[in-house]
Amino acid sequence: MNTAYSWLKAYVPGLNATPQEYTDAMTLSGTKVEFYTALDKNLENIKVGRIESVERHPDADKLVVCQVNVGEETVQIVTGAPNVTADSVGLLVPVVLDGGKVAGGHDGGPMPEDGIRIKAGKLRGVESKGMMCSIEELGSSRDMYPEAPENGIYFFVDRDDLKPGDDAVHALGLDDVVFEYEITSNRVDCYSVLGIAREAAATFDLPFVAPKEEKSGNEEKASDYISVKIEDTDLCARYCARVVKNINIAPSPQWMQRRLAAAGIRPINNLVDITNYVMEEYGQPMHAFDLSTIAGPEIIVKRAADGDTFVTLDGQERQLDHDVLMINDAEKAVGIAGIMGGENSKITDDVKTVLFEAACFDGTNIRLSAKRLGLRTDASGKFEKGLDPNNAEAAINRACELIEELGCGEVVGGMVDVYPRRMEGHRIPFRPEWINNFLGTDIPEEDMIRTFEKLELEFDAVNREVVTPSFRQDLEQEADIAEEVARFFGYDKIPVTLPRGEATTGKISFKHRVENAARDTAEFFGFSQAMTYSFESPKVFDKLLLPADAPERKVITIANPLGEDFSIMRTLPLNGLLTSLATNYNRRNRNVALYEIANIYLPKALPITELPDERTQLVLGFYGDGDFFTMKGFVEEYFYRIGLRDKIKYDPQTDRPYLHPGRKADICYAGRKIGYMGELHPQVMDNYGIGEKTVIAVIDIPSVVDLATFDRKYTGIAKFPAVTRDISMLVSKQISAGEIEEVIGKKGGALLEEVSLFDIYEGAQIMTGFKSMAYSLTLRAKDHTLTENEINEVMQRILNALKKMDIELRQ
Repeated sequence: MNTAYSWLKAYVPGLNATPQEYTDAMTLSGTKVEFYTALDKNLENIKVGRIESVERHPDADKLVVCQVNVGEETVQIVTGAPNVTADSVGLLVPVVLDGGKVAGGHDGGPMPEDGIRIKAGKLRGVESKGMMCSIEELGSSRDMYPEAPENGIYFFVDRDDLKPGDDAVHALGLDDVVFEYEITSNRVDCYSVLGIAREAAATFDLPFVAPKEEKSGNEEKASDYISVKIEDTDLCARYCARVVKNINIAPSPQWMQRRLAAAGIRPINNLVDITNYVMEEYGQPMHAFDLSTIAGPEIIVKRAADGDTFVTLDGQERQLDHDVLMINDAEKAVGIAGIMGGENSKITDDVKTVLFEAACFDGTNIRLSAKRLGLRTDASGKFEKGLDPNNAEAAINRACELIEELGCGEVVGGMVDVYPRRMEGHRIPFRPEWINNFLGTDIPEEDMIRTFEKLELEFDAVNREVVTPSFRQDLEQEADIAEEVARFFGYDKIPVTLPRGEATTGKISFKHRVENAARDTAEFFGFSQAMTYSFESPKVFDKLLLPADAPERKVITIANPLGEDFSIMRTLPLNGLLTSLATNYNRRNRNVALYEIANIYLPKALPITELPDERTQLVLGFYGDGDFFTMKGFVEEYFYRIGLRDKIKYDPQTDRPYLHPGRKADICYAGRKIGYMGELHPQVMDNYGIGEKTVIAVIDIPSVVDLATFDRKYTGIAKFPAVTRDISMLVSKQISAGEIEEVIGKKGGALLEEVSLFDIYEGAQIMTGFKSMAYSLTLRAKDHTLTENEINEVMQRILNALKKMDIELRQ
């Protein structure tokens, strides 16, 4: 947002701070000034001169000798400007006198940092005491001064207010300063000159004088010329329309051109300049239609249809969809709401009657529509912030006042105004003691109320409430009005105080405690943490040998992917870790173990209608030293740390094609599957280029969080001795160690303290299809020394149960 200092001073009389003082004060009060530019930088001793005579140079065909009246004297100036001829006598020009300075050269190139000093001298033997200036030498351009010649001296045309000796810099409006601000998106009111002026008035404690609203229009009614209907009221809060007939296109006055130019807007003609002027002044974009092109005549505000096309003012055909809001007449679309008008209703030099539009459209919709269309304009940049509907009426009336003031046309009386739901400000409780406690200040209540009045915030003394105007959409709660008090009291004046309040014990969430236990356990076992992308390629499923109908192939596709390799959201956490293991293997790193706490994204429906199920999973993998049982040891250690000890089971019947058929298992707890583990399938290892046996494990953190506990009960050191018994048995290979341990644990009861498998053997001395297993059982009672009968009773129960499993006990 840029503003000219002179424009601000028009609404804040008495504002006379230096540019640096203004910058510092406004920044401290919350309206940050990024930097400022003095338009008259490097311009010195430049006067208005009148050319009294023009004669040919005696020794140069392309030079002329001019006598120029600069007020107190007439000076001789030699120039080679092609537009200075005998016909130029009597014209007024900007003249830099001997010892003065200009901003740059006549060629319009880069301006020297310190400008160019002009000194008296001789050109081809003829004395010259100064220089007549082009607009480029004065630091500007033809974009901002369209009346300037393309190549030559600038002439003051139709300036009866000027005489020789006047300040030429002032006459050109260059004695001004332009400030550039960083405005936060919630302060939409400050995307206007009036909004900045209001802030400046409050900052410097000066009165704010808004433009007077004068009634405009003849005795006719705008409703006789046009009707308006809003079909999609969720996207258009208000639509105001006024009509101007007998249009007279002409240049806008100098004061308007100079204010627009200072704001970086090129003057064009009175009609266009008025709409741009009001947009900058009020922050309300406006659009003008040629009423003769509007069928009906009627305006209908509604969504476009999918597949519609529309040619905008720039001559480009735009592809539309149902989310783009359009301005239509009775037969066709005539503009894209809040973004750009159509070529079929544009203003030409032959226009006779104009329809003015000032509306308020949904900011989010405008931003998304502009992005999809690839068409961002000054208007869309303001609309997307979310404008105040109540500002539309004031802005369109201001435009009509200027039309009458500048003789641009005849304004038709009245306005067509469709405003379904009027926007009101908020009512916020006013508690001075709370504000002072919140800020750590001791500001009197009267000073707070005075601050509110300066900002046009109404104070309801009866209900003790602050009533905010609709243009202050950022004020919603007590903390917001406390901020208003603080920034105009002065942040630099708020004393340093210690924090007050009750002390509270902070701690991390339970889920994070479970995740931290996973990290600690993995790193204790020698795993290094990895971090991989959540985006991956659909080719991953083929590498993992997943069938075509696997549920993991139902994925969320990225709308705007970086490429095919990053085009979907992962539904399995393995690919990133396996790719990292493969990279380490191919770089000949030995014994690599990696873990990651990764998110997977499981769609609830396709196409997406709601956010997916985003699940955090602990995934581990290693190659080198270790095997399936090494990973099983990690799993059990982790579960022990988070309070899951007695109900862990491993189901080898898991259906996971990327795991080795005979060395895989689902991890179950209390009947719930909470993960899986196993050796990688040899074909998958080949697909990833890993040449060593690789073991992986995946644990679903949300499932674990539901079961975990960090509660611990102290039991003390056992006071009575333990008894150890060993069992050796011949077992079918079809029976797992987990099944045996489950039976032993169930029959051992409360006296069984520990079960440990200490030997397993398969070989020539064991019959085919069987294996030899040996367990050590530890028995102990907490309150007495076990008797022989108690020990034998427990052991007999265990042995009987094992025999029922067709297990042969070895002596």
